[in-house]
Amino acid sequence: MFNHVEIDYPTLTRETIDGVRYYDTPNGKKLVSITSIISHYQREIFREWRAKVGNEEANRVTKQATSRGTDMHTLAEHHLCNKPLPTVQPLSQYLFAQAKPTLDKIDNVHAIEQSLFSYQLGVAGSVDCIAEYEGELAIIDFKTAKKPKPRQWIDSHFVQCAAYGCMLYEMTGIMVKKFVIIMSCENGEVEVYEEYDKRKYINLLSKYIREFVEYKLHDYAAVN
Repeated sequence: MFNHVEIDYPTLTRETIDGVRYYDTPNGKKLVSITSIISHYQREIFREWRAKVGNEEANRVTKQATSRGTDMHTLAEHHLCNKPLPTVQPLSQYLFAQAKPTLDKIDNVHAIEQSLFSYQLGVAGSVDCIAEYEGELAIIDFKTAKKPKPRQWIDSHFVQCAAYGCMLYEMTGIMVKKFVIIMSCENGEVEVYEEYDKRKYINLLSKYIREFVEYKLHDYAAVN
């Protein structure tokens, strides 16, 4: 049984406007999703990949990745909330089963699939998990993949963790110790990436946000 730390988080609603996701916050402000900001920053990478493999293959791979990722999040959430596991596709069951011993290193759950926001940064999002991992409080992100990724390829994952860490601190005064990415892979490996250099990724987060804002300002100026 996993222990849960009771924290009173506000409930946020979200909507998509012109392809960008926004969250409605308690004071009425709409804050852009950190996922949309990261997608914007990586847009050229994905555009080049789509052009290389073709739209049909890109759509197939994206659909498959989204499906297994959603299932993995659902299974992890039920497991960490001490609930019976739902039935999902066999591949997702396999990915969860091999990751379970790693997930079992989590305890004292502060949040699971919880919406957070930061007025200071102007962003919001839904964190996978905030909990202790091997005894240290962490922002934890669940990922699936064909095989483990080189660490230099997952900067955006840590940027997302940095955003959630900032949101948590602004909302509750609680500071995490580290960021953790748990990646369950189809080749049978489970890779755990841990990061203690929070400042590095907070600085990179600022860069992502600045570029998004500058793009939107340029876009606004072009039509006015």
